[in-house]
Amino acid sequence: MRAARSPCAKTRGVDGRGGKVILETERLVLREMTPGDFAALCRTLQDAEAMYAYEGVFSDTEVREWLDRQLSRYRSDGFGLWAVELSGTGELIGQCGLTWQEFDGGRVMEVGYLFERAFWHHGYATEAARVCRDYAFDVLGAEEVFSIIRDTNAASLAVARRNGMKQRGSLVKHYRGVRMPHLVFSATRVARDGALPADGERRTRDCG
Repeated sequence: MRAARSPCAKTRGVDGRGGKVILETERLVLREMTPGDFAALCRTLQDAEAMYAYEGVFSDTEVREWLDRQLSRYRSDGFGLWAVELSGTGELIGQCGLTWQEFDGGRVMEVGYLFERAFWHHGYATEAARVCRDYAFDVLGAEEVFSIIRDTNAASLAVARRNGMKQRGSLVKHYRGVRMPHLVFSATRVARDGALPADGERRTRDCG
């Protein structure tokens, strides 16, 4: 991939929990997770309503494995799912970031997001997903980014569409022995750049 710089990438040391800050928007801070985030992650990953797309909540062991997987991704890929905090309070409200996924016989970069239920319907997922999309394009040099979403997850599908994504296909995943159809959405850098009303105007606004 062709690397580039972006005004959206504001890496400014670490936050109060010691996590490296990757991105900031008007309302949010996206940073690397740390082991100290375990309890906050449990609020989402052990909430049945938030986790319905996974056919059940995670055990404590599964939450630790999830956290360890992100820490491993930071080391191996340089990115993963990041903790999302409210910029005003530092409260961790969810996670959003980039991971490699398999689709159509190849590896694609996915924008993924999962937020604590108490913070739904405030536009946080769209705000975080958009800046992650731009980070993939402008810093990592991706030409196309994807979101792979369970077909019944109307809220996440709406976020993908607001993020400028179009449906590309479908696939089936299996969690806990359950067959789960997923829809595959993607956005291209060329389409994103063509949607900018003026050079950098939309990108700067998205970054806050």
